[in-house]
Amino acid sequence: MSRVAGPWAGVGADADRVRRTGLRRMKALATGLLGLAAIGYALTLHQVGWLGFVNSACEAGMVGAAADWFAVTALFRHPLGLPIPHTALIPTRKDALGHSLQDFVATNFLAADVVRGRVAAVGVARRVGTWLSDPRHAERVGAELADAGRGLLHVIQDDRVAALLEEVVLRPMLARPWAPPAGRLLEHIVDERAHHRLVDLVFEELHGWLERHQDVVTALVRDRAPAWTPSWLDDRVAQRAYVEALRWAGDVRADPRHRVRLALDDVLLGLAKDLQSDPVMQARAMDLQQRILENPGVREAVEALWAAVRRVLEEAVGDEGSDLRRRLVVGITSFGRRLADDVELQKSVDRYVQDAAGHLVTSYRDEVATVISETIERWDGREASRRIELHVGRDLQFIRINGTVVGALVGLLIHTVTVLVG
Repeated sequence: MSRVAGPWAGVGADADRVRRTGLRRMKALATGLLGLAAIGYALTLHQVGWLGFVNSACEAGMVGAAADWFAVTALFRHPLGLPIPHTALIPTRKDALGHSLQDFVATNFLAADVVRGRVAAVGVARRVGTWLSDPRHAERVGAELADAGRGLLHVIQDDRVAALLEEVVLRPMLARPWAPPAGRLLEHIVDERAHHRLVDLVFEELHGWLERHQDVVTALVRDRAPAWTPSWLDDRVAQRAYVEALRWAGDVRADPRHRVRLALDDVLLGLAKDLQSDPVMQARAMDLQQRILENPGVREAVEALWAAVRRVLEEAVGDEGSDLRRRLVVGITSFGRRLADDVELQKSVDRYVQDAAGHLVTSYRDEVATVISETIERWDGREASRRIELHVGRDLQFIRINGTVVGALVGLLIHTVTVLVG
């Protein structure tokens, strides 16, 4: 496997210089204490009295300093260049250490209960709601969603979308017999009189149109009159036809029980029943569906419809002042305020977030944790050791310092006990 230096190519030289200076100073201090203990030991060798206590302290201090120097150095390299077993641990065993670190993180940090507890403590719903309730943040989210939508619309190809809509939506929808369900739907509409409002609207518009276009109606009647009839008769017939048509439209509009309305209800109800039970009507409906499927204009119509929808959406998401963008921002702000104030909603959202986080951690924690071992495996051993020592070596020198001090104190204690016992 190839080795690379790791993620340190962009590390600042100034920061490295500061760390290197601090490491050298701490190494000099720890080594200086070792040297001081050695000098003290040499000067008090074979001395008695209080100098004997100093000698014992210096002797034990040298032992502690040497032992801890060996321990700290063995992490990064072979002490004195000697290939002593179980030394240079980082460059020689970094892969095993990486796997151990991976297992530790996966077990103790990527556990479902740990993640769920942390998510619960954060209060995701309340924080998100408070953040979204700020109109500036809502506008930012709306702008990001609009940019994402515009980018998606640019990437999508019209012909592919049209083909997808035709194959996935239109053809499966038209391939099944729709006459019985359409008949049941139409029967329900007639029974509930849901179509009456549409009929009201049609005759309202028809009556209004007739009132505004008397000249059009009379001209149409005159144009249909025989050539041998006198013009005055044509005018009277046209005027009479217009008056009757206007009166008829007004009567149908005003009378909910007009015979035209009742006849229309009967026709629709009969059609609904035929669609459900008449084999001839069902065959005609199926034949119509088949002709629609086989018509080459269906694909063009679907593609043209999608192209029109896409253009409208692109214009809406691209215009900051569009009604769609304004409604989106208002909706985000409103949702944020509700989420920030509604405790029950917060609990529901937090519960969903905790469940999602727990599921993700349980399902993918091994894959996530392998990033640690795989990344460490790609590092060069010597470079990794040098970089790690540069970052943590200064603090590790305190082990050497503490070893010298603690060793001296232990040596002093042992010598004191020896003198008292002797």
